[in-house]
Amino acid sequence: MRRRQFITLIGSAAAWPLTAQAQQHKMLRVGFVGMQPREAPHYKNFLKRMAELGYQEGRNFTFDYIQTPNVEGYEKNYRELAARKVDVFLAVGNEPALRAALSVAGGKPIAFLAIDFDPLAKGYVANLSHPCGNVTGIFVRQLELAAKRVEIAREAFPRATLVGIAFDTLSREQGDAAAEAARKLGLEPRMVEVRGEQGYANAFGAMEDARGQPIILPAGPIFLRDRAAIAQALLDRRIPSIAAFRENLEAGALISYGFDLLGLFYDIASYVQRLAGGAKPSEMPIEQSPRFYMAINLKTAALLGVSLPDVFIARANEVRE
Repeated sequence: MRRRQFITLIGSAAAWPLTAQAQQHKMLRVGFVGMQPREAPHYKNFLKRMAELGYQEGRNFTFDYIQTPNVEGYEKNYRELAARKVDVFLAVGNEPALRAALSVAGGKPIAFLAIDFDPLAKGYVANLSHPCGNVTGIFVRQLELAAKRVEIAREAFPRATLVGIAFDTLSREQGDAAAEAARKLGLEPRMVEVRGEQGYANAFGAMEDARGQPIILPAGPIFLRDRAAIAQALLDRRIPSIAAFRENLEAGALISYGFDLLGLFYDIASYVQRLAGGAKPSEMPIEQSPRFYMAINLKTAALLGVSLPDVFIARANEVRE
């Protein structure tokens, strides 16, 4: 995958004039179930973009958000949103979220951010240019990114002999893709299954005899939600990490490479706006996000006593915001 500089994707605000939107929906209700607190920056960025598009929360727009502690809560909570008669469903992150939204939408439009899965490969859409059905949105080729993080680990740690690969139920496919990439690069993949915040210390104990060897952290809701606990558990064991989320880097991961989550939530608002204006999901092409971001946490590097190759640091600067 070719690295790209962080860029801003221009939304399609012009598709529906704001006055026409107001006439179409005196009160637009958007329903969303997620695992982060409602005050999370990603959700705030979505609301910011909605406001730019003419939807002021509390005036002509309601963001019906339900937080769930786990994946099992998606079905129940999306059912609750359907009972509230939301106009547009928002499904973000993983396949169970989209599956739950589909089960209750009753044909109403669904805008998705497919972060942990490929909606085309999984059969949720017919093709990217004409999805068919009532779903459309943005997706990230996460399996390719998982393999790319292993390449970054090899480049940053040329003397490494193995690489840890963290995964949970939702990110197992990312783990398999990373393991395959590791073997091709001559690295021994060590699979590290995590089960939630209470088990991070024990989970990363699987790397106890390989301190200093890197570990890959995938894209997934618990890796984002529990990023501080994960970062601390790894720092305690002096394990450098290459993470999917920039937020993991800010919490203490060494390197992040992946998509810009804040930007994706900003972008999906334009889909919601168009759906609210009457656009048909089946005729709205699915976009593959160009928002890639790479960065290095120099404070973590100092804490770990890690000296990264100058060439690697220069390449990281090329794709930084």
